[in-house]
Amino acid sequence: MSYNINSKGYYGEFGGAYIPEMLYPNVEELRQNYLNIMSDSAFQEEFQQLLKDYVGRPSPLYFAKRLSKAYNTKIYLKREDLNHTGAHKINNTIGQILMAKRLGKTRIIAETGAGQHGVATATVCALMGITCVVYMGEIDIKRQAPNVARMKMLGAKVVPATSGSKTLKDATNEAIRDWINNPVDTHYIIGSVVGPHPYPDMVARFQSVISEEIKQQLMTHENTPTPDYVIACVGGGSNAAGAYYHFLEDPSVKLIAAEAAGHGINSGKSAATSTLGREGIIHGSKTLLMQTKDGQITEPYSISAGLDYPGIGPMHAHLFHSGRAEFIAVTDDEAMKSGLELCQLEGIIPAIESSHALAVFNKKHFKPNDIVVLCLSGRGDKDLDNYISYFNV
Repeated sequence: MSYNINSKGYYGEFGGAYIPEMLYPNVEELRQNYLNIMSDSAFQEEFQQLLKDYVGRPSPLYFAKRLSKAYNTKIYLKREDLNHTGAHKINNTIGQILMAKRLGKTRIIAETGAGQHGVATATVCALMGITCVVYMGEIDIKRQAPNVARMKMLGAKVVPATSGSKTLKDATNEAIRDWINNPVDTHYIIGSVVGPHPYPDMVARFQSVISEEIKQQLMTHENTPTPDYVIACVGGGSNAAGAYYHFLEDPSVKLIAAEAAGHGINSGKSAATSTLGREGIIHGSKTLLMQTKDGQITEPYSISAGLDYPGIGPMHAHLFHSGRAEFIAVTDDEAMKSGLELCQLEGIIPAIESSHALAVFNKKHFKPNDIVVLCLSGRGDKDLDNYISYFNV
């Protein structure tokens, strides 16, 4: 069984492009060109140069000595939090802005939940001098105020989504409406491995630099390119897709995805899609989706704005369905405590998204000689208000 995308844009039975007719030209233009553009030597040269000199890659693979001692195993943190803008999102937006330029697009739109993708999109638009509009749920605008300020300082227009749960799903809906209305000059920079083909594959390829570096860095640290486990949080799932990418076809590397269980899987306030979801179509692809019996999308909930999404990317739906990856549901409380633990053991304040991945160490036993790589997808600056109010600091 393959865990990569096939020629029709599917991971197993998940994926495809389920889009309104008016979007077909945009998506088809991208599908026909993305692989050729990405393989072009001039594109790769510019992409790699920006990753190195602008983003600050390679990001370190840090051996977390005190955390490792606490859980009696070897824990390495892939420090995506040290990238410019503070998360993995910039890897993808650099790639997509270069893609948009080569397709002749002069306007960029994006959706954002936690704000990190919005900031990364606004950043590359400022870098390239391209108009930027970011859609963000009204609730997320309130709980991620620092990132909203950053986007505005970078010259982006931030548009609130006021429908539905006023979070990431609704911001994505608004961005798609915009794209339908502006098909010729606009490129939609989707922030995760979601959406119609070719987006899940294109974003995964841009993020695959994460696992490419892990392999090289582990050779230095452990004299092997392959860890025993790779752990990452999954909302849409782009940091996980990047961390898993070069290990997908190697069964010796076990993949673990941490999902947001909110107040508990069966609490009615959760975003644990693998457990609660059924096959459905959201934002242009067939995947696992939280929905009612008659197919209405269930409103997700997580303390983490970046994991507050009712579906997962089709790659992850396939990894779950096939059993290739183990999905572990993590509650708000478990994530927050694990985030604080990393602060106090290693002096690193993680994004609440990443704290969900860290909570896996309290839920699964690892052997002393296991090499466990955890993708620390973002830094916690944006979440300080949440941490402060939760812990009454």
